[in-house]
Amino acid sequence: MRRGSWKIRIFIGLAIVAFAFIQRCSNKEENPYTGRVQTINMTADQEIAIGLQTAPEMAQQHGGLYPDERLQNFVDNVGRRLVQNSIARETPYKYDFHLLADDRTINAFALPGGQIFITYALFARLNEAQLAGVLGHEIGHVIGRHSAERIAESSFWKTLSMGASVGADMGNVVAGIGQNTLLSNGRGDELESDELGVVFMIQAGYNPEELIEVMRILAEAAGPNRVPEFQSTHPDPENRIEKIREAIEKYRS
Repeated sequence: MRRGSWKIRIFIGLAIVAFAFIQRCSNKEENPYTGRVQTINMTADQEIAIGLQTAPEMAQQHGGLYPDERLQNFVDNVGRRLVQNSIARETPYKYDFHLLADDRTINAFALPGGQIFITYALFARLNEAQLAGVLGHEIGHVIGRHSAERIAESSFWKTLSMGASVGADMGNVVAGIGQNTLLSNGRGDELESDELGVVFMIQAGYNPEELIEVMRILAEAAGPNRVPEFQSTHPDPENRIEKIREAIEKYRS
């Protein structure tokens, strides 16, 4: 490779890296519902659109919706009670609660913009207050804009990786750093959503102690071969229980 060509590649690579950092700084904004400063590169309407577009596919992956209108209405009523009695009602998001037919996978998750799912496998293990804890936690993910934040972070690291790979053969190194950052932030998202879930339960008249029982149910379901916390995107249930107790003491008074 000629010397001039090598210099041009370095210059272009540095320019791309600089652009990534400038864009990241310009996308900083304070979440009006949590007060946390985040890197976000999309609007609430875009979050809603992504969630609505992705929801059918996610439902299909879990066997579709559970074919019992009575149970679906029960989930809807608990979800609406949480929204109507919390700051969630002031957000622009459109909250929809879906009971999935999957009776093997114990899981619940939220898409950007308010699409919230719980599998029948998890639902069947919960009482009403525990269901409220799970749904409140997922509402917390929506209000915390965690998916939007992860998308922005992913975009940043991809751009940074491209710039590094143009200037030198370091793309894989930078990509690895990005993955570690996303893993760490993911644990923080879970703890923030646990705290918000406690708040929403209290405001809706549910006993927040039941969220601790949810953590025990998840730990029991995972069994003795549970993935260690440092290898998982979720904090260990025991650590989550400690933080939930702190949140209950903080917001119950």
